[in-house]
Amino acid sequence: MVRILLYVLIGYGLYLLARIFLRTGPPPRPRRGGEVETFRDPVCGVFVTRGDAVSAKIEGKWVYFCSTECRDAYRRNLENTAISETGGRR
Repeated sequence: MVRILLYVLIGYGLYLLARIFLRTGPPPRPRRGGEVETFRDPVCGVFVTRGDAVSAKIEGKWVYFCSTECRDAYRRNLENTAISETGGRR
């Protein structure tokens, strides 16, 4: 009885080893190192990472843009808004 149990355990161990070494499935996917923080461009709505973004400190806050064109358009819009709110006077 003990001998049969021993053969079963050895057989199961060999089965597990064979399964590990003969695995033919797709390779495991690499794990991501972490999430990347993204920012939405307020002009065109594109999401950009901090490393790819064009940033500007506007009114005390950092704002992130996809390009210098969007940054300049945002600044022009702020200037036009400020001019219209003051009635043409700065």
